Amino acid sequence: MADLDIQPVTPARWDDLVLVMGGCSYGRKCWCAYWYLPNADYKAGWGEGNRETLERLVKAGAEPGLIAYVDGVAAAWVSVAPRRNFDRLNRSKNFAALDDSNVWAVNCFIAAPGFRRQGLMGRLARAAAEFAIARGADGAEAYPVVPGPRTAAGDLYVGTERAFRAAGYTEVARPLPRRPVMRRMKGSVGA
Repeated sequence: MADLDIQPVTPARWDDLVLVMGGCSYGRKCWCAYWYLPNADYKAGWGEGNRETLERLVKAGAEPGLIAYVDGVAAAWVSVAPRRNFDRLNRSKNFAALDDSNVWAVNCFIAAPGFRRQGLMGRLARAAAEFAIARGADGAEAYPVVPGPRTAAGDLYVGTERAFRAAGYTEVARPLPRRPVMRRMKGSVGA
């Protein structure tokens, strides 16, 4: 890959995130609000309401994820923030907190058309862990899917087990047959 630059999403980078999300039919409806909101609120906000949820976080300076630039062009996004910020994870039985570690959740990837299938997921997964640790987290935690014969491309927004392994994450639990919980913790190689 040519020149890759990964940066936190800040208010100044909001328009770049809009470009990335706008290139994904599901992304421009979800806006990663799925993780932040109770299901009824998420469904009611489908589209513009969900965009406003993410925009409020960004404009408030929360830096709720990272954006990858390839040769200066906004190419991809990864959501990463303290696990406790995500309502859906806080209520999940399958992905309940494993312990009291201060981990940040890595839970959504979007690549703009023209930048898919270029290895950005693994690079963003690594950067997400480094970002979380640099901001005081013990590590980063992810809930990827293990693709199977019926896995559609749209099911991969949470990342793949393979990409997270390549980024230095290790499996710490497997609450569902094709859904491991993976972590990259402070002190691991390259973290």
